Amino acid sequence: MMLRHVCKGKLHRLTVTQADLNYMGSITLDPILMEAADIRPHEMLQITNLQNGTLWHTYALPGAVGSGTVCLNGPPARHFQPGDTIIVLSTAWISDDEWSSLEAKVVFVDEKNNIQSVVKHHPWPPESEVDGSHAQP
Repeated sequence: MMLRHVCKGKLHRLTVTQADLNYMGSITLDPILMEAADIRPHEMLQITNLQNGTLWHTYALPGAVGSGTVCLNGPPARHFQPGDTIIVLSTAWISDDEWSSLEAKVVFVDEKNNIQSVVKHHPWPPESEVDGSHAQP
């Protein structure tokens, strides 16, 4: 069986609130943000820093509910500083059978990491519209 690596959740343009070099590792996130993007504790994530282009992989830990916390812990604290804007991607491996039920969530926030909107994306093209053409959505 073939599996495809897909984005299942995205926290778009979060603001880093803390960086703790002396912590053992991970990214600490407000659980409200985690739930909105379908991120679970200890799930591996990809984090990209818009200020310096750093791309990092680490796991999620929940912080205080409603705090807006986005804290890079351990080694990533050298590359992600308070005030930096980041994108957090939650990915999954799915089968072709799961493709049509994929519902990727993109969470948009304000400068204080308060959720402004959540947009759900479905696979493109819908299987019912596959006709061999190369038209873009």
